[in-house]
Amino acid sequence: MNQELRNKVISCFKQLHRTRLTVFQGDREALDAAREKINAEFAKNRSVADADKVKELITFAQQVEEVLRTSVIQAVRKEDGLYRAKIREETTKLDNKPYQPMPESMIGPFKKKTKCID
Repeated sequence: MNQELRNKVISCFKQLHRTRLTVFQGDREALDAAREKINAEFAKNRSVADADKVKELITFAQQVEEVLRTSVIQAVRKEDGLYRAKIREETTKLDNKPYQPMPESMIGPFKKKTKCID
């Protein structure tokens, strides 16, 4: 593996660990589990020498880092049965719209046209 690719692997490894520290801040069990998983995955692929495969693994690790950074939130227990979500600036927020009934114009074609006979 060339030096440039090696530097990318190390950079990706460090970025995953920095993200882990941010996302799981204050949760020792989650921090430890994430550290073990990151280290195990990089150790498992340590012997990969094919440059294309290494690039593929780097891309996958970058995607994992993005998902951790933008999708994982922490729930912190405040009182008995009450939790507070720790949502960071980079957390992806989606529209949360309540259920709305289907408009009449869309129901029309699905209405039964025959009468029910008892």
